[in-house]
Amino acid sequence: MTKWEYATIPLPLNATKQTLDTWGDDGWDLVQVVPNHPGPNDDQLVAYMKRPKFG
Repeated sequence: MTKWEYATIPLPLNATKQTLDTWGDDGWDLVQVVPNHPGPNDDQLVAYMKRPKFG
């Protein structure tokens, strides 16, 4: 059975692809993106990521 680890990361609108590519290179898979509301940064999204857990 696969075990997973998860991360939530800030996703700035001006660097969305670059940020996701960086996390993807480390083996993370995008699960969902949601607006950062309510929050101080309305120009930012939150990405939920997962990858298989080893060890």
